[in-house]
Amino acid sequence: MDIVDAIILGITQGLTEFLPVSSSGHLEIGREVLNADLLAAENLLFTIVLHFATALSTIIVFKDDIIELLRGSISDSINGNHKYLFKIIISMIPAVLIGLFFEKEIEILFTGNITLVGSMLIITGILLLLTKISKEKKGVISYYHSFIIGISQAFAIIPGISRSGATICTSLLLGNNKNQSAKFSFLMVIPLIFGKIIKDLFSNNIAFNNIDYIVYIFGFISAFITGLFACKLMLKIVKNNSLNMFSGYCIILGLISIIITSL
Repeated sequence: MDIVDAIILGITQGLTEFLPVSSSGHLEIGREVLNADLLAAENLLFTIVLHFATALSTIIVFKDDIIELLRGSISDSINGNHKYLFKIIISMIPAVLIGLFFEKEIEILFTGNITLVGSMLIITGILLLLTKISKEKKGVISYYHSFIIGISQAFAIIPGISRSGATICTSLLLGNNKNQSAKFSFLMVIPLIFGKIIKDLFSNNIAFNNIDYIVYIFGFISAFITGLFACKLMLKIVKNNSLNMFSGYCIILGLISIIITSL
């Protein structure tokens, strides 16, 4: 993998981490298209770098909300910030369980399997179409809804299932406010990303020898800058109730992936 490949994959991660089209699915397809052959250890490290970049993008976009939550949580008395943080913790439970017990099986099944990734992209496209029937009923996400949204996030461990698409669509279909759905979706994943990064760094599956760090730096910068743009864009898309416009893209890309790999 050279600098150009790293920049392309970084841009791909930055856009697809936030837009409802599956970052993991696009990275799998991107590596196949670019022939970006990496050893498993190098592949894992590069993925960590890209996810760290988009996590920082999310933190910067939502810095005011995060600061408010942290300040409010210092209070001794239970308040809205404590409740919101508890909802985020609840939403993490399904993904943590799936990640701990089934991550390797899912990775083995889907790595390099573009046909399965394409099938999951089609499912993502169908889910995005369903947002057209959603009706906004309330502005506050309940504890129960946070768990259901967390289940949809757990399914997004599968490459091809968009995490942002699955969580925001689920929240909207439950009748939650558009802005609150998007905000909750992006905030709920931050602890998971950093938890996953720490877990992978201590897994002894990463080789730091013979790594071209310049390539990784370019990947990080491209993912970070693109992520800032994509996160803000996604907030506008959700606000305008336009998630379904990505459904056709996901379905078509999924079909193309399946057809090409079957030839």
